[in-house]
Amino acid sequence: MQGRDDLAGQIYRQLRAGVIEGRLTAGERLPSTRDLALRLGVSRKTTLDVFERLSAEGFLRTRPGDGTFVADGLARVSNRKAQATRHRIETQAVWSTVPQALSMPEPGRTFEFDFRGGVTDKSLFPFNTWRRCINHALRLQMRGRGEYHDCAGEQDLRLAVSRYLAFNRAVVSNWQDVIVTQGAQQALDLVARAVVRPGDVVAMEDPGYPPARASFAALGATLVSVPVDDQGIIVAQLPKRAKLVYVTPSHQFPLGMPMSLERRVALLEWAQQRDAVIIEDDYDGEFRFEGRPMESLKSLDRVGLVAYVGTFSKTIFPELRVGYVVAPVSLNETIRKAKQIADWHSSTLTQAALARFMLDGDFAKHLRRMHKHYEARRALLVAHLQGDLAQWFEPIVPVAGIHLTALLKNGLKEKDLVGGALDPSLGLYGISAFYGGASARQGLLFGYGGIELDEIERAMQILGRRLRELT
Repeated sequence: MQGRDDLAGQIYRQLRAGVIEGRLTAGERLPSTRDLALRLGVSRKTTLDVFERLSAEGFLRTRPGDGTFVADGLARVSNRKAQATRHRIETQAVWSTVPQALSMPEPGRTFEFDFRGGVTDKSLFPFNTWRRCINHALRLQMRGRGEYHDCAGEQDLRLAVSRYLAFNRAVVSNWQDVIVTQGAQQALDLVARAVVRPGDVVAMEDPGYPPARASFAALGATLVSVPVDDQGIIVAQLPKRAKLVYVTPSHQFPLGMPMSLERRVALLEWAQQRDAVIIEDDYDGEFRFEGRPMESLKSLDRVGLVAYVGTFSKTIFPELRVGYVVAPVSLNETIRKAKQIADWHSSTLTQAALARFMLDGDFAKHLRRMHKHYEARRALLVAHLQGDLAQWFEPIVPVAGIHLTALLKNGLKEKDLVGGALDPSLGLYGISAFYGGASARQGLLFGYGGIELDEIERAMQILGRRLRELT
């Protein structure tokens, strides 16, 4: 035993574990409470209390004048415990087709200069303002009853999102059309649940976003990888029987180019001819650095085929776990039902705080500030990749987003660069895992959302030095 606090609790837990794990077998006699107290150096009252509790819970049985024994009924539990390592529980076959796409970076693995994608700079977030929004949300909750809320989300937040999309993305919707989700990932899952049956064909950009691919595969969909070019997904190569098409038109993931207007119109025409649903994942389109914003697919949709998915993971931070979907009207009710079945509704406290943050203008102010920082980081990365590192990299310069991709040149291989292989201080990440087809290209994804300017400069110097040594 460790320490003298809660002695009865410690003895109880150890004896109980011994019975459940089979170390104390059914029918085995235990020492008397007096003997056990002497061995452990505790009072007899302590051991008496423990035995009484274990007997009351059915772990022990007492025979007057004979002693205390391990109860017989737990023998079956112990036998099953021993067999657990040999018995394999059968799962649905579809899970064998789901790639290991959602695994996070190795726990505890950190790099001095980390270019991981999807990371935001929390040091620039106005937490004092956010604290006021949280306090406002707490005051609202104090006034209400403890009850379940609308599965589609809080009205104020849905209204704020609707206004934001109308002004910034030309997505015209009523607040009732917005469904709040636990990040973009849940939004993808809910839309797919509404329209995809096992065996249905789902078309994915290639390369594309692995968690989306995993989500559709988990529903039993037949995934078809469709190549992209400098204008986006190649519509002419879409499978004719596709029930759902997933695209990232504002900032193709992971390559970074936007889908051309011509290609957007062609995709909408293709979907209309086949009654297919399009998921438009606008995961980081808020940060645009060149030219005017491209028209969203949703803004061009006149017949109700596009489900527009957005998230606050890239504009605020991933831990917030707030996203949304503006679905075709014909799918709205089904998606609401799917959301209610999944988790009833998202956190109302977070929703109320975020609504206040947006409606008071603080979200827009935060975006302007982040845009300035991300634009400078992007420019510095591009300058190095097109300058002193140009012999090894062919950057695809993005017009938006918080990452860029650089294809490898002169025989460089991802495996020689990623995961600290080139230098233990450099957190570099490859793009080949994003391909679903056989023609994976070699390259690196440089996320600049969570790394500061001076760190980028030092990292690029180290990268150049190590590459010159390597080649």
